[in-house]
Amino acid sequence: MPETSPSVMIQPFGEAALMLSVDVALATQRRLWATWHALCAREPQVEWVLGMGNLTGFFDPLAIATTQLERAIEAAWLDSNGAETEMGKRVEIPVVYGGEAGPDLAVVAEQAGLSCDEVIARHAAGEYVVYCLGFLPGFAYLGGLDPALACPRRASPRLSVPAGSVAIGGAQTAVYPLASPGGWQLIGRTDVKLFDPYRETPGLLSPGDTVVFVPRPA
Repeated sequence: MPETSPSVMIQPFGEAALMLSVDVALATQRRLWATWHALCAREPQVEWVLGMGNLTGFFDPLAIATTQLERAIEAAWLDSNGAETEMGKRVEIPVVYGGEAGPDLAVVAEQAGLSCDEVIARHAAGEYVVYCLGFLPGFAYLGGLDPALACPRRASPRLSVPAGSVAIGGAQTAVYPLASPGGWQLIGRTDVKLFDPYRETPGLLSPGDTVVFVPRPA
């Protein structure tokens, strides 16, 4: 498998997929966005799935040779160096923190050695970038969380997390767009619909968008 640098690898992901893996950082994620757009245009017969620090192409081995796809991925990645990435939109999301809306706020505060008010202030002070979408329709993985707020996921996931829940899982934060099981720590909730199948564009957020959380009273 070709290796473009010690931290950039192209390797098999099963028998009918190749994965480009890079360091998880905003600069490399921007290059992944450019690579993703280029490959969607150049190799439309492949299903391209963008992840956080990775891009996977699912293909029919009878329709396209693995070596051909490897070369396409490597070329698109190299071309992405210095490529202009389109700036996304800025989205403000009002959040009620703590209480019934954020039952795990105290857990995050204890983990961080901060007060609940300090956790809220730090979380709301950040400007977050949508790295990729996944897990659920409209679920955006956001980069930019204050490292002090990083918190392990719950040992026992909840069977149902309410839609709009603002959560922390490890070194990331996100909003649950739909009610679903989940193990992230819930610190607040928003009324903003991140996914609406009846909208022209169902998902509110896209890779490259900037998200700002705005505290509001319950």
